[in-house]
Amino acid sequence: MSTTARGLFVSFEGIDGAGKSTHIEALAHQFTQQGRQVTLTREPGGTPLAETLRTLVLNQAMDPLTEALLVFAARRDHLNQVIEPALARGDVVLCDRFTDATFAYQGGGRGFDSAILSQLEQWVQASASGLREPDVTLWFVLDPRVAAERLSQARVPDRFESQPLAFFEQVHRGYQLRCDQAPDRFIPIEADRTREAVWQSVQAALRVRGVLT
Repeated sequence: MSTTARGLFVSFEGIDGAGKSTHIEALAHQFTQQGRQVTLTREPGGTPLAETLRTLVLNQAMDPLTEALLVFAARRDHLNQVIEPALARGDVVLCDRFTDATFAYQGGGRGFDSAILSQLEQWVQASASGLREPDVTLWFVLDPRVAAERLSQARVPDRFESQPLAFFEQVHRGYQLRCDQAPDRFIPIEADRTREAVWQSVQAALRVRGVLT
């Protein structure tokens, strides 16, 4: 896998409460220390338009198709405005969620047709080199019951975070399916440990892949 010419694309995935976001800044610092330029971003979001769509998706009631269309519309703008230019510059792009989250949340959690999601993926993520996907996906694996307990002690929940446990169990299964379909891209990280232990696992896994030196 050659990632030098067009940079490196790393996505962070996991159900709400898995703690993935706490490690993105640390990894950004690690890459910066190695002399790499880093673009730190998130989905839905990453551009003014995509952030506006994120607010709608997280707070407004809508049917699953509308939700999926808004998420992919945000992704298209994000790719065009941020991700593709950064990769062309040779940046390391660290993205808090990408398309795997759509298959997990809209596909798994909402039960939306995965064939339609796959078609949208093909349309939205087409690039000169084929389908744009992360080079590496760090999946922070956490029992949905533990995640729910963490969320209950945190911030006021949004429209997704306030879903029942059964929803997150379906989201977890959605992530597992994506991992099974792309084992070379996914790196499962056991997230039910101390922050330091999880961070050590992240570094070790990326060194094995040759992503970190």
